[in-house]
Amino acid sequence: QVQPVESGGRLVQAGDSLRLSCAASKGSFNNYNMGWFRQAPGKEREFVAAISASGGVTSYADSVKGRFTISRDNAKNTVYLQMNSLRPEDTAVYYCAAGPSWRPLRDSNYAYWGQGTQVTVSS
Repeated sequence: QVQPVESGGRLVQAGDSLRLSCAASKGSFNNYNMGWFRQAPGKEREFVAAISASGGVTSYADSVKGRFTISRDNAKNTVYLQMNSLRPEDTAVYYCAAGPSWRPLRDSNYAYWGQGTQVTVSS
């Protein structure tokens, strides 16, 4: 198993960039597909991006495609979410999750979740 720990969330202005990190504190990080999800106040949790265990395949929600980039460094047991051109509607708690199979959009596929990091985008 792995234990994801997110960091990097903060208050930014619209148009700014921000990079979130998710470090796996234990376990076989290289064996897991990793995903980012987010949950805004009063809304359901939604898929943002995912990357396969090898890093060779990625998937993005339409709402972030072209603005966000997911990557991973298996040597550092870390996955990143580079967020550019941030918008107020990107405001949410961002969660990192690890899953054993490649079903990126299904949160039920992810067995291990972090505690989340708050991203707030002011207009």
